[in-house]
Amino acid sequence: MDISCVSTTMRRAGLVVAIKPASLINHTSLPTFGKPPPTALFRLFSSFRRRLSTASTSLPAASIEIENIFDAEGDEIETKGKGLKMLLKGMRYAELEKWVHSHGFRPGQSMMLWKRLYGNNIWAHCSDEFEGLNKDFKEMLSRHAEFRALSLKDIIAASDGTRKILFTLEDGLVIETVVIPCSRGRTTVCVSSQVGCAMNCQFCYTGRMGLRRHLTAAEIVEQAVFARRLLTSEVGSITNVVFMGMGEPLHNIENVIRAVDIMVDEHGLHFSPRKVTVSTSGLVPQLKRFLRESNCALAVSLNATTDEVRSWIMPINRKYSMGLLLETLREELQFKRNYKVLFEYVMLAGVNDSMDDAKRLINLVQGIPCKINLISFNPHSGSLFKPTPEEKMIEFRNVLAEAGCIVFLRLSRGNDQMAACGQLGKPGEIRAPVLRVPDQFLSSERVEKLLKLKIRLATEKLLGLYSVVEMMNGR
Repeated sequence: MDISCVSTTMRRAGLVVAIKPASLINHTSLPTFGKPPPTALFRLFSSFRRRLSTASTSLPAASIEIENIFDAEGDEIETKGKGLKMLLKGMRYAELEKWVHSHGFRPGQSMMLWKRLYGNNIWAHCSDEFEGLNKDFKEMLSRHAEFRALSLKDIIAASDGTRKILFTLEDGLVIETVVIPCSRGRTTVCVSSQVGCAMNCQFCYTGRMGLRRHLTAAEIVEQAVFARRLLTSEVGSITNVVFMGMGEPLHNIENVIRAVDIMVDEHGLHFSPRKVTVSTSGLVPQLKRFLRESNCALAVSLNATTDEVRSWIMPINRKYSMGLLLETLREELQFKRNYKVLFEYVMLAGVNDSMDDAKRLINLVQGIPCKINLISFNPHSGSLFKPTPEEKMIEFRNVLAEAGCIVFLRLSRGNDQMAACGQLGKPGEIRAPVLRVPDQFLSSERVEKLLKLKIRLATEKLLGLYSVVEMMNGR
């Protein structure tokens, strides 16, 4: 059977379908086979065809995961895929218990397995590490269960003690996770939720990658598991999780909510919900859902005080305006007791750091229970922006504090190894576009940088095309 344009990777924790761009052009018919396709595959394509047809053709790849393995379609895939192993780290406890029971073992075995995956300082990666489980259960796990969703590629240490961990995924893509030692015995792991990002924030290095695909719940959870397993002895107990790595978490809300549920489970990783923070650029419908379904903390990247500036540096503002975003927060937070949203404000020299910006910011957040993080911009190659000087950041902070705002200056961590906020990832052949700079920000220096960046991107594209032509000519 040959399906040239569709690559499928099926896992018992869910099914991921990776599609090359050409396959997204036309989904009016199923692929042609030399003989009638198996019933399961036919049903698979039928059930996803409508969803695939709406995928963006501009993305290098699209991915779809069956989040609930025990729904009607999941049951069908389970029975047809007896030779496949179940990836356990993408399952909530109730699902794990049901899966264990389906193999003839009692519920008590499920809790013992769960604690060895996530608790008791074991964080098991293979059945050999499951001490205390009976022989038959361990044999069943070795036959039917998969424990690792990620492969460790490298760990890079920054001068301040921050570690950047590079993971290779099953399809060869690479993601980055950051472990940040903080004061008072607190250590934070910053996890990624996507490979790349579709939001195209102009100050963010990850945004230049475009979106490759969503991460599965297992791939998200295992970043925290790996961090605890690898680095607890070096940096101390990992106490906090922030979804501020690669990707827009709420763009991948199904898998993010599933991952968060696993992280805060009291018998598992047992993070406090208030110590798990999910960041968003402002996807309003998903933001509403998150606030209603989760007690974890929410951070909102604001980064501007006018729609004109925010629409330039954060294109999502063109769909969900700042006014709509802030009004939604006012409405939703009425129903959340003792809950404060965290506003993140990356300070860009000459763009959003004036004292007028500070005064506008005070007015914008009125009526919203909140804290404000002022973040120094972390430079990267090809960037059009510069960080605001520290003295001016302090002056900006003082204006906010005098008005009664709870405000903090967030220090850059790991920036000497491209591990700081906005520095993760590696743009490939397909890059997000550089947007038009509003006239009032067109300084001669920024124009020069913009021209150099566009020339470099055009050169790289031409070199890539030349390589393809040479390859086609058999050179």
